[in-house]
Amino acid sequence: MRVLLAGANGAIGRLLVPLLLNAGHDVVGSSRSDAGVAAIRAAGADAVRLDVFDRASTLRALAATRPEAVIHQLTALGERRFDQNARIRREGTRNLVDGSLKAGAGRIVAQSISWVYAAGEAPATEDEPLDLAREGLVGPAMALESAAAEFERHVVLRYGLLYGPGTWYFPGAWAAGQLRAGQLTAGAAVSSFVHVADAAVAALLALDWPDGVVNVVDDEPAPAREWVPVLASALGEPAPEVTAGLSAGLSAGASADASVGREGWERGACNAKARALGWAPDWPTWRTGFPALAGAS
Repeated sequence: MRVLLAGANGAIGRLLVPLLLNAGHDVVGSSRSDAGVAAIRAAGADAVRLDVFDRASTLRALAATRPEAVIHQLTALGERRFDQNARIRREGTRNLVDGSLKAGAGRIVAQSISWVYAAGEAPATEDEPLDLAREGLVGPAMALESAAAEFERHVVLRYGLLYGPGTWYFPGAWAAGQLRAGQLTAGAAVSSFVHVADAAVAALLALDWPDGVVNVVDDEPAPAREWVPVLASALGEPAPEVTAGLSAGLSAGASADASVGREGWERGACNAKARALGWAPDWPTWRTGFPALAGAS
C-alpha cells in the first residue's frame, strides 16, 4: 500500500518508517524542512516537503503523492507549543484531509489523545463521552477526529502519555527538568502511559483495523504518587514528596476536588479494545518501561 506518513520525523514517525517499510508498504514521509526530507530518504522512504498550514501547497503535494492511505502523526508537542498543536489539529488536519481525499486516499490513521474523556471513576473506554467543558484541549482533538471520520476507512488512536526517545519522559527531556526543579508533583491524578515504540506498532496495525476510535495505552493507569517516584529514579532525578494534589504533567492551573485529590477526568484509559484487535505492547506497564529508560540518551 502507498502510505503517506505525515510527521515522519517525529517521535513516533521515526520508529514507524522502518515498520512500514518492513511490512512491505510504499512509504512517503513528510517534513517541513529540507533536512527533514533528507533524513526520511536516508531511512529508506520517499519524502515530500509539506507544511500543512499552507493549504494550496498541501493540496498540490498530496495530488502529486497520491497515497492510498494516510497516517497523521503531526504534532508540536515535542516543543510544547500547545497553541501550534491545537492549530495542527484544527487547520492542519483539515488541509491534510482535504488534500488526501482529493488525491484518492481511502483510509486514514490519525493520532489523538486519551485524556479527553468526561469525569469518571474507572479508566475510560472508547464509548464514553468526552469532556466538552475543556474546550481548549478537547475541542481541537474533536476537530481532528471529526475530519478523520470523513474517510471511508478511518481509525483514530487515542494515545496515552508517550514516553521514550523523543518524548517529554526521557533522560534530559522536560520531565527531568521538572523533577530537578521540584515542579512535578506526586499526587492522586491518574494517567495512562504508552511507550513510543508500542505506539508506533499500533499505528502500523491500525491500517488493517476496523473503523473507529481505539485507546492506545499500557495496562496500568496509575496515580502520580505511584509513577512519579519510579520515573524520577529512572531519570536520575530527585523524587518529590507524595501529596494528595494534582499531577503537574496534566493539570497545570487546575484545582482539585479535595474529596478525591484529582480532577474527575484524570482517570486514565482502558486498552481492552486495542488488545482485542491484536496489539500487544512490549512494555505493558510503565513499572518496567520507566526503569528501561535509565542511562538512555
